Amino acid sequence: MSNISPLPLLEPETAPCCPPLTERPLTGDEAERTAKMFKALGDPVRLRLFSAVASHEGGEACVCDISDVGVSQPTVSHHLKKLKEAGLLSSERRGTWVFYRVEPGVLAAMGQLLGSTKVDA
Repeated sequence: MSNISPLPLLEPETAPCCPPLTERPLTGDEAERTAKMFKALGDPVRLRLFSAVASHEGGEACVCDISDVGVSQPTVSHHLKKLKEAGLLSSERRGTWVFYRVEPGVLAAMGQLLGSTKVDA
């Protein structure tokens, strides 16, 4: 019999940037944070890179696996940097490669922001 007990699973912190758009008007700070996120995703190359990372097996992707988006490697690095600055991605260097993952809670926060709808009867 083993003395090893499983560690409790930690839920990623979901720190939504704002309430659902249908709940109340955004404050100035909420609008700034939200606009930064959507501005970063407003570029087709960045959106493809974000999608490639989010949908990659294991929830993270090596830059070598996601760089085929029709632009040069320096341009890919620039776009990944912009996604990180917007708080959408994080990265970790392993040897010569950099691995990217979607920040915990980002997809849930985006879904919460856009997902709720009011229905008037």
